Amino acid sequence: MKQILNSLVKDAKDKHLENKKYFDKLKKKTPKNLDYVMQELHDAEFKKTDCLTCANCCKTTGPLFTLADIERIAKHLRQKPQQFIANYLRIDEDTDYVLQSVPCTFLDAENTCMIYDVRPKACREFPHTDRKKFQQITDITLKNIPICPATYRIVEQMKKRLPL
Repeated sequence: MKQILNSLVKDAKDKHLENKKYFDKLKKKTPKNLDYVMQELHDAEFKKTDCLTCANCCKTTGPLFTLADIERIAKHLRQKPQQFIANYLRIDEDTDYVLQSVPCTFLDAENTCMIYDVRPKACREFPHTDRKKFQQITDITLKNIPICPATYRIVEQMKKRLPL
């Protein structure tokens, strides 16, 4: 996996400008079937991708925590929300709650999330490649390509299925 992730960073960097131009065109001329195609590509990729073999998202980035996430996770951990915030979170430059550090505190040695059933919305939805109105989140997707091998493959398939 380490070798795959190393080549992913290089490949993503090599294709960054191409992907950015593609996404800029996509925003200007959004295909009517975009969400349908993205759902199809996402489903096909995640039938063959096991996130537990990678967990690079949990190791290198942290999710945003909504107030609902904080309350749900704190309750699960039998803590008060303020205690959970003090123990695990900080406020970033955009005034969002994020983890104090990465890798994620809740990731165990087997790449399993210890709070999986109550994990943040951002984690549940990652890598967001099946999101409705996909053209609105291309900036997030560009950031996820060098982090998530599945996102890289989905975008490569997308460019083939929907040439602009």
